[in-house]
Amino acid sequence: MVKAIVGANWGDEGKGKITDLLAEQSDIVIRYQGGANAGHTIINDYGRFALHTLPSGVFYSHITNIIGNGVALDIRKLVAELNNLVENNVPAPNLIISDRAQLLMPYHVLQDTYEEERLGGHAFGSTKSGIAPFYSDKYAKIGIQVCDLFDDVRLKDRLNRAVEIKNILFENMYHKPTIDAEALFSELLELREVISPYVSDAVTFVHQALSDGKSILLEGQLGAMKDPDLGIVPMTTSSHTLAGFGCVGAAIPPTAMEEVICVSKAYSSCVGSQTEPFVSELLGVAGDELRRRGGDKGEFGATTGRPRRVGWFDAVATRYGCMVQGATKVALTCLDVLGYLDEIPVCTAYEIDGMITNDFPVPALLNRAKPVFTTLPGWKCDVRGITNYQALPPQAKAYVDFLEQEIKTPISIVSTGPKRHEITFRK
Repeated sequence: MVKAIVGANWGDEGKGKITDLLAEQSDIVIRYQGGANAGHTIINDYGRFALHTLPSGVFYSHITNIIGNGVALDIRKLVAELNNLVENNVPAPNLIISDRAQLLMPYHVLQDTYEEERLGGHAFGSTKSGIAPFYSDKYAKIGIQVCDLFDDVRLKDRLNRAVEIKNILFENMYHKPTIDAEALFSELLELREVISPYVSDAVTFVHQALSDGKSILLEGQLGAMKDPDLGIVPMTTSSHTLAGFGCVGAAIPPTAMEEVICVSKAYSSCVGSQTEPFVSELLGVAGDELRRRGGDKGEFGATTGRPRRVGWFDAVATRYGCMVQGATKVALTCLDVLGYLDEIPVCTAYEIDGMITNDFPVPALLNRAKPVFTTLPGWKCDVRGITNYQALPPQAKAYVDFLEQEIKTPISIVSTGPKRHEITFRK
């Protein structure tokens, strides 16, 4: 059986906790897209962790964790994460790196940084992790696969071809120093030895696991709004953030996927450029207060530490996100954060050029959208740590009921805190 855990919104929905929770009943957890540009925060008995490349099943000894072929693999950051587990007394994870994954190279990070610098006030708010240049090279067919590391002749040829292009760009467009291909080749040979124990034929492994009836959990990065086709173009990431891409990035047959669990916060948050459309944004003192109370240590990016923009729950965007993800159920996180409010607005429609719509618009119209709110009563008490859904205050349950009606997808899990088992299951 294959389940996918994905984001309904802009990322930062709390997917790490839900993946960590559901991994307990899984045999295999696969990261299938994205790179180290976003993190999943997990709090468990070992401590607090922000995972950027490692799958969220690494805290369970019975799980095989796979970095799939769709991932942008930054070996240096992966090694740092593995070392962090060791330093915190986490047992070494059972890890497979797909030999078909491609390498995120130092020149990708440099190009990302230089381009943001060149764009100035029109920058995309990139984390400067090299993601856009990586995926550009992948589809331009000048990327380097993990398997290339183990063929010196092929590696050197592909590296030289890529560096030739980068040096023309760096020297003539960005006016920056060029890349030394020989030095980079030597570094790659060293990194090869570090990851060699983990590299394997993940495609065959996964298909054999399916034949054996194993339970597989796909872990997505970011959310539906960040998809480069169906999201808020161009303020997106460069990999497909939809559950459907798991069929490519994890080599899973479409016929094998049975459940898609969409994660959404009980309010809205996103990290990115201030030019990014964010219709239900809450500004000023009220926004600062929600940001301070949000998450487990406030609303700040797990990768960058940047303050997240926050807003009220956006039912228009979330309904669309659940639709394009093919959600079979929703996990609602951070309900406990809203306990301080007398009343809670929910964005239930957009006004665009004087017209009211319930449908999520194309990017060309989104910047003109204004929120239409429906206000619900708050519950004015602390619900953190409640594990019995029926024990929640009536107003809190009414809020969840209302959101479920608006997004047209069953809400089956409601999180009441950042820790692993601060969770309720709703029938």
